Amino acid sequence: MTLTHFALLSLFPALMAYAACSDLLSMRISNRVSLLLFAGFIVMGLAVGLPWETWLMHFAAGGLVLLITFGMFAAGWIGGGDAKLAAVTAMWMGWGSLLIEYGAIASLFGGALTLALLNFRNFPLPYFARWPWLLHLHHHKTGVPYGIALAAAGLAVYPNSQIWMQSLSV
Repeated sequence: MTLTHFALLSLFPALMAYAACSDLLSMRISNRVSLLLFAGFIVMGLAVGLPWETWLMHFAAGGLVLLITFGMFAAGWIGGGDAKLAAVTAMWMGWGSLLIEYGAIASLFGGALTLALLNFRNFPLPYFARWPWLLHLHHHKTGVPYGIALAAAGLAVYPNSQIWMQSLSV
């Protein structure tokens, strides 16, 4: 594997880790992360020579997830950054079993995260753990940083993405 291949394969995991950390610390996922993931998908697709039918299927997967998650955003169930992150991740996964696996794992991780956070909020924070981001996360009116679950699910599924791994000879 060349350094270029390594850099291309590392882009998705690095941006997903950044999105998770950003959501944990600030309850925000920057539009830049979604735009970089989108641009990274284009670069990867060009690098591996995706056929136009595959491009369409990946864009369709992202579009469908964007439609669903923006409905969830409009209902107040998730944040806008979560919606965009889920959509661009779906675009990377493409149409098929990998997208279903991503959705299932994200749901399980999200449920576990929510239960853990609700339990965490039932206990007072120790005096030495009074960082602003932790105080905000601990507050009962603060939402759930669901981007953590979305990113973790993306990282869990990404190694199974044969289109990327086989195309770059991993």
